[in-house]
Amino acid sequence: MSLPRRLVAEFLGTGVLLATVVGSGIMGVAMSGGNDGIALLANATATAGILYVLIAVLGPVSGAHFNPAVTLALRMRGELDTRETLAYVAVQLVAAVGGVLLAHAMFGQPLLQPGIHARSGAAQWLSEGVATAGLLLTILLGARARPAAMPALVASYIFAAYWFTASTSFANPAVTVARALTRTFAGIRPVDVPGFVLAQLAGTAVALLVAHVLHDRPAAAGRPSPHGD
Repeated sequence: MSLPRRLVAEFLGTGVLLATVVGSGIMGVAMSGGNDGIALLANATATAGILYVLIAVLGPVSGAHFNPAVTLALRMRGELDTRETLAYVAVQLVAAVGGVLLAHAMFGQPLLQPGIHARSGAAQWLSEGVATAGLLLTILLGARARPAAMPALVASYIFAAYWFTASTSFANPAVTVARALTRTFAGIRPVDVPGFVLAQLAGTAVALLVAHVLHDRPAAAGRPSPHGD
């Protein structure tokens, strides 16, 4: 696929992913009667479901990264060049913000609303490192073991990570930046974004190291098809 077509797929997928994350959070809170557990279940289920669809449909076009951490990991493995990497990341960031604005518009909320949900501290940062490392390993190892199952693998991992990490598994720098623009259930304070992104990059480095130890050469055919919440 040409780079412009891949970038369109990345823009569409990342935007829809963020609209789903934020929109399902709004709907979950509205329908849960104040029960945060039910709201989180709705949020996790919707996110996992849309990830399966987006990876299955757009993976053959762009690799379905939707996540700068994934793009960076593939660049480090020599599966993307610098120009492609920069273009992917730029599109992912713009699309993620657009997806948040779309969710706000669909629910009749103010388009721009800086986040107020505090997510900081060692436990949160560790959670993001673990969540990101697990996601990258799911992608890098799954591309070898079960490439056809990638949509289900990534969707299943993210659904689980919503529940076993204290941060609810953002695991994606573009998602983190965009979710700083919402005061809804899915939001994060802008001041907490740098800590999350650094933890995500650390998790990416750990995943690359582990994948190198387990498999000392990159996947032979194509790019892995991942995600990113």
